[in-house]
Amino acid sequence: MAPLVIKLGGSAKIDLGNFLDDLATLNQPYVLVHGAHDELDLLSRNLGHEPRLVTSATGQVSRYTDAATMDLFLMAYCGKVNKRIVSALLRRGVRAVGLSGMDGGIIQARRKPRIRVVENGKTKLLDGDFAGSVERVDTSLVDLLLGTGYVPVLTPPAAGREGEPLNVDGDKLAMELAVALGAPKLLIFSDTAGLLARLDDPDSTIARIDPDDLEAGLNAAQGKMKKKIIAAADAVSRGVGEVILASANVPRPVRAALGRAGTRVGRGVYAAGN
Repeated sequence: MAPLVIKLGGSAKIDLGNFLDDLATLNQPYVLVHGAHDELDLLSRNLGHEPRLVTSATGQVSRYTDAATMDLFLMAYCGKVNKRIVSALLRRGVRAVGLSGMDGGIIQARRKPRIRVVENGKTKLLDGDFAGSVERVDTSLVDLLLGTGYVPVLTPPAAGREGEPLNVDGDKLAMELAVALGAPKLLIFSDTAGLLARLDDPDSTIARIDPDDLEAGLNAAQGKMKKKIIAAADAVSRGVGEVILASANVPRPVRAALGRAGTRVGRGVYAAGN
């Protein structure tokens, strides 16, 4: 049976214990992908290295990952957060194995030699950014672990062509992994209840988005949610059965998302109650 792919965001607002309590009861194969952006920001500031966000010419905001930031990235993502999650899952009886996308060449990426950004109304080129886009996924190690009853707990970075660590978007990493594994579902958890029709109303969740008609979804999406919607539609178009965007902070969040909660992206997917 193909595994679920479950992505947990890196917001400090997520109740990690609540989420892992429910995840540990799941009785089907899954891979957990996680982020750690808030932990990285905290670590960076504590060490006197202020995080730098840049805006692309198309309006996308991303982290500028220079060499010093990449060292901190490895500490936060692969070190503290990954191992804390593994430790917590082990305490809950889950045979978790912590990995980065680099391990075994699971996630391979292409580094962007320079990036075009807009600062103070002016366009400039920045060098030295250790960011990239996912180019290839090798599931051999993940398949081996799943086949022997382990749960892979995976986080960025990916491996560049020269083996260098590269910062890649966690949602896109999860999407590419879900496609490569033939996952029936990709679940993306954050501190919000999916895509909201009205940002100030947590009860205005849009229950269903057809990937062939994204306009309404994208019109409602703000900031990073636009990226999630686009990644979700891409995953469905490439064979993932369904993508669910849901809150990690509700009671039994995994069960809730597999039931009726959140926003579903997929063909032939219907809103709760239909």
